[in-house]
Amino acid sequence: MHITEVRELSNTELYRELSQQERALMNLRFQKTTRQLTDTNALRNTRRTIARIHTVLRERQIVEQLGLSEGQA
Repeated sequence: MHITEVRELSNTELYRELSQQERALMNLRFQKTTRQLTDTNALRNTRRTIARIHTVLRERQIVEQLGLSEGQA
């Protein structure tokens, strides 16, 4: 999931996606441990997607605290 796709989601959708990605990361770690993981880049991509979601949520939190609209930030 690219940053432009993440920015288009609402906060509710972001939290739902974050939960799904964290669950997927856990499953990927289990697959890696049991040597069932074939796509080793999946771990990296999932971690980066989680980081993107956290970044967008934090940006929105900062904008809200400053009382600015997103167009001014």
